[in-house]
Amino acid sequence: MSTADPFLKLPGFTASVRDKLAKLNLLRLADLTLHLPLRYEDETQCYPIHDAPHDRVVVVEGVIRKSEVQIRQRRQLVAEVRDDSGRLIVRFLNFYPAQQKQWQIGKRVRLTGEVRTGFYGPEMVHPKARFVEAGAPLPEGYTPVYPTTQGLGQDTLKRLVELALKHSPLTDTLPASLLQPLQLPALETSLRLLHQPPPGTDLRPLLQRHHPAWQRLKFDELLAQQLTLLTNRARRRAVPAPILPSQGRLSGPLLARLPFQLTGAQQRAVDVISQDLQRPVPMQRLLQGDVGSGKTIVAALAALQAVENGMQVAFMAPTELLAEQHYRKLDEWLTPLGVRIGWLTGSQKKKVREAMQAEIASGEIQIAVGTHALFQDSVQFVNLALLLVDEQHRFGVAQRLQLRSKGVASSGAPHQLMMSATPIPRTLAMSYFADLDVSVIDELPPGRTPIVTTLLDNRKREALVARVGEACRSQQAQAYWVCPLIEESEALQLQTAVATHQELSTVLPDLRIGLVHGKLSAADKQAVMLAFKEHQLDILVATTVIEVGVDVPNASLMVIDHAERMGLAQLHQLRGRVGRGSKASYCTLLYQAPLGELASARLDLMRRSTDGFEIAREDLRLRGPGELLGSRQSGVPLLRFADLEQDMDLLEAARNLAPRLLRELPDIAADHLERWLGSRSGLLDA
Repeated sequence: MSTADPFLKLPGFTASVRDKLAKLNLLRLADLTLHLPLRYEDETQCYPIHDAPHDRVVVVEGVIRKSEVQIRQRRQLVAEVRDDSGRLIVRFLNFYPAQQKQWQIGKRVRLTGEVRTGFYGPEMVHPKARFVEAGAPLPEGYTPVYPTTQGLGQDTLKRLVELALKHSPLTDTLPASLLQPLQLPALETSLRLLHQPPPGTDLRPLLQRHHPAWQRLKFDELLAQQLTLLTNRARRRAVPAPILPSQGRLSGPLLARLPFQLTGAQQRAVDVISQDLQRPVPMQRLLQGDVGSGKTIVAALAALQAVENGMQVAFMAPTELLAEQHYRKLDEWLTPLGVRIGWLTGSQKKKVREAMQAEIASGEIQIAVGTHALFQDSVQFVNLALLLVDEQHRFGVAQRLQLRSKGVASSGAPHQLMMSATPIPRTLAMSYFADLDVSVIDELPPGRTPIVTTLLDNRKREALVARVGEACRSQQAQAYWVCPLIEESEALQLQTAVATHQELSTVLPDLRIGLVHGKLSAADKQAVMLAFKEHQLDILVATTVIEVGVDVPNASLMVIDHAERMGLAQLHQLRGRVGRGSKASYCTLLYQAPLGELASARLDLMRRSTDGFEIAREDLRLRGPGELLGSRQSGVPLLRFADLEQDMDLLEAARNLAPRLLRELPDIAADHLERWLGSRSGLLDA
């Protein structure tokens, strides 16, 4: 840290302590004031050992009468502590030599922990211990327990937070006139109450985060997030982008050649994207649509608008399997129109890759499709005007930035169209995608049949195998059989892809059964997938490598092995691999009993609903935005305090206030962002 860092001016902030604080992302005094407790312990009352209630955290105090290291199943430090009412056994299963020396006979110790009935009477295991003098005063208020890291004890962290509260300005960044309509308390009042609740405070609303003090902190956090998103949006729009008028020279012939018509939702998305591309500011649009809704043709028409204007397009996908699927589809649609499509991936031989890079650099390749290989330094575009990113949440922000930087300086930043087959709940879109324009394809192409989903206990596996085999023989059906692991795991005892392939090949010897998983080479994976697509295979045993992008219209059966081990979004994506043709399609979720309550609810929702938005809302409720977005991928700091489902009213208020602050009170907006984010916004201009 720099010499100007206020930590250096206060006692206790040694270099070692600052390093540990940095692991918690606490880089300034202001950060410590916003580092709020996880819970509170009531250490204001000390019980006689004999009267201490069991099975809840209490404080007792006594003198050490015995202390020794015992070796039973493992080494443990065991002590006997006595007061006038009785004795207590204290047990440490993990301890250090220095800790052993502290526990000397005759010393007085104050213990905080749960009293339980042990073999030798009441005992505490790993209590918090403080060595005190007789008559040492008890705390006057509740004791906060903070999130911490190894080597940074609660006493140290509590002392540092108290120093931060004393020396850091806690004045409101927001004027009272803005806070009054929201009926929110002052920031300083809220922070002091949350860090140091006075005796008698009802802890329930604090622990449930319903207390007005929590509401104030949540609102400020949401406001900082919204200000950041809007600031980034304005910064992006200040950079010019190439103007790409719609000509129809290529898109018209493509639409005439297609064996299907665009749905109304697809056409609306095409129209709004076309308008974006004709503006001199970079498009930053998210195209979301459920699995099978037809996002690729919308992306292809956007690409043609750039090509019609003599510009290049980069189409990036997270896996080689998905990237090659896009390449083959674009090749089928656009090559007959004279458009040059290139394919670039890390697994290509060096000469092939270098030849492709040369064609991209010369401008011969008009649309380059690939994986992360597209944003390597050796790949140069002549005039990149449009960046298409499929399954955008799987890419890091820095990766998208690398590709954006390949736009031509003379024409500014390229337009960006990001696609996602994971529907984004409204609350998530409002808080994490508020700086994006969003288009939704909310209808499936005509002729698609609904997928019937059933749950089946693994004990009926043999009957299921027989039914799948019969459907492949008599109805010429094709089936996916998806397994979560590649190799045997004794710990999880899951049926694996390799074992399942062997099992099905033995039981169904007359059927053609293939196997694809992540450890195969890209060429082998493509060969198996192509064989399945051309119906040279009846059953494809696979890991979740087929989760996105695989398009085999004839496949109408899906079995997901150990479905209880997978999340809702992944199950929905996998199920979307069937139902892509006119055949009635079926998905069986094979589970291992007994099911836990959460797993049962998750599978029941999959059985009842094929609505991606309903499933995504439930996924958000169960897992939270961190797992859904990935803190590294989203580019937006994850919320620490606010809950998107519970705090919708605060999110609405923050969304309404943020534009007004930036427009009318920019200094206040800047002060608010400085308090919450400082110099480490965690945001990249992506």
